[in-house]
Amino acid sequence: MTAAKRCQTIDLIVSDVDGVLTDGSIVFNNEGIETKRFHIRDGLGIKVWQRLGGKFGLVTGRNSHIVNLRAAELGIEIVRQGTEQKLAALRDLAGQFDLRPEQICYIGDDLPDLAAVRWAGLGVAVADACAEVREAAHYVTTLCGGRGAVRETIELILRAQQRWDDVVQSYDG
Repeated sequence: MTAAKRCQTIDLIVSDVDGVLTDGSIVFNNEGIETKRFHIRDGLGIKVWQRLGGKFGLVTGRNSHIVNLRAAELGIEIVRQGTEQKLAALRDLAGQFDLRPEQICYIGDDLPDLAAVRWAGLGVAVADACAEVREAAHYVTTLCGGRGAVRETIELILRAQQRWDDVVQSYDG
């Protein structure tokens, strides 16, 4: 089945954070405070997806206050931090929202994401993901993690669902 066909049934997008919504760098300042860089277009893509009724969630292996801040800024209510078993979290979310795997997109970049990418109806690897995740994915983005890959995925899904033109028109006045 093509990626475009898989996109048509997606209701929930779940993304890893480090390496997907960020470039994977973890920076500490002199006080030991962690910082992350997020791409503004990913944020707009997430807001558009949610405005159209889609659900968006974050599942990450690390715990970081900045992830809570970014999620709050974007209105993301599904946030699972400190989650080593991404597939278990994804299955739990499927049960919580009464969704089948084919209604879920998972975006990942590294080995902890592998099982979730394989299980999801639309498994996505960012362009700079490890080889195993890229090989397992139904779609590999052209953009790297932290550089608009999440937005690219959202556009792909909305185009396949024939809703992207309406999004563009809403900004075109």
